[in-house]
Amino acid sequence: MAGNTSVPGATVTSRALALLGAFDEQHRRLGLTELAERAGLPVPTAHRLVAELVAWGALRRADDGAYVVGRRLWDLGLLAPVQTGLRELASPYLHDLYGATLATVHLAVRDGTEVLYVDRLAGHASVPVVSTVGSRLPMHATGVGKVLLAHAPAEVLHAVLSDLPRITPYTVTQPGLLRRQLARALRDGYATTSEEMSLGACSVAVPIRRRADVVAALGIVVPTLKDRARLVAALQVAAQGVGRELVRASVQ
Repeated sequence: MAGNTSVPGATVTSRALALLGAFDEQHRRLGLTELAERAGLPVPTAHRLVAELVAWGALRRADDGAYVVGRRLWDLGLLAPVQTGLRELASPYLHDLYGATLATVHLAVRDGTEVLYVDRLAGHASVPVVSTVGSRLPMHATGVGKVLLAHAPAEVLHAVLSDLPRITPYTVTQPGLLRRQLARALRDGYATTSEEMSLGACSVAVPIRRRADVVAALGIVVPTLKDRARLVAALQVAAQGVGRELVRASVQ
């Protein structure tokens, strides 16, 4: 079984969820046989459930016969609190930041041991960016991920430090070095990466706080860190604005 780490349960719901869980960043299009294999289901069972998921709109069958995630799941995802709350409140500040820098801007939260990208505004500069809205990337190789990891619980930090895959030649894979970078992020209030997630791309990120709690991170992707001070200042102004909106929304 290539996709999931656990065998789906006996209920129809668990099997349908296993089929949906077979899709990920590297598997956006799946044929029926591969879909069944990744979900740990017999092909006839997968065929029946997939037909129901297609009829409901959770999956869509492409012209070549492969299955892709359907629009209805996206519509549901937009109703999640992390989207409707944080994303809507942060949107004006992301646009201000984008207008001031014309660079790719990211809004992200921690999801377990990964960073989940909640929103993204694409910049004009030809800088390679691998993130998309809804994608999950390693925390140790992204600016927003390092910020969130610096403020994460000890068990999350331990789990991430125990598995630091190399994504580019510049990815930090030494636990001691990453610990020092995280300590610096706590001290300075921002984190950076330099071609650690994709070659030709650097990033700067700062935390978004709701009162004392770090609830998200705001980052920017640029070709070089030579304007770091200006970028950090712009990010911090935007992050403080989002934080104020979060506090205001929580007391209403």
